[in-house]
Amino acid sequence: MEARLNVFGSALAPKLVKYLVSANKVVTDSTLPPAVLELVKIRASQINGCGGCLDMHTKEAAAAGESVLRLSLIAAWRDTNVFTEAERAALALAEAGTRLADGGGVGDEVWADAAKHFDEDELLALTAQIAIINAFNRLNVITRQVGGDYAVGSHA
Repeated sequence: MEARLNVFGSALAPKLVKYLVSANKVVTDSTLPPAVLELVKIRASQINGCGGCLDMHTKEAAAAGESVLRLSLIAAWRDTNVFTEAERAALALAEAGTRLADGGGVGDEVWADAAKHFDEDELLALTAQIAIINAFNRLNVITRQVGGDYAVGSHA
């Protein structure tokens, strides 16, 4: 598989990515646990089929101490016992927020469950993380950015 565009060779890409990364920095500086942020990024990227983001975020999560077991079970989180209730609520919100085109939106039950585990600032950060990773996923999937060569710590 080859990328449709050399995004990193573009004069526009660094400008665009700078702002997405800046928005993401606000989220990573929030009080949300880093593990929750990575789980959400990985789950949205799985749903969207984004190899580049999956490559990056699974490697970053592993380097930060996430277990192989938990990383392997993210796609089947509902049928496992390895995620906390807060992580499960975040994963449910990530799925609903990523699958907006399915027509269901984000149901009140999903939101209420997340609100049991996260305060308003954390809910905003979590929602922003879902939006940001979906933006990155779409950029990568549309331009066919290939996963597999990411080196931990090399993201902007």
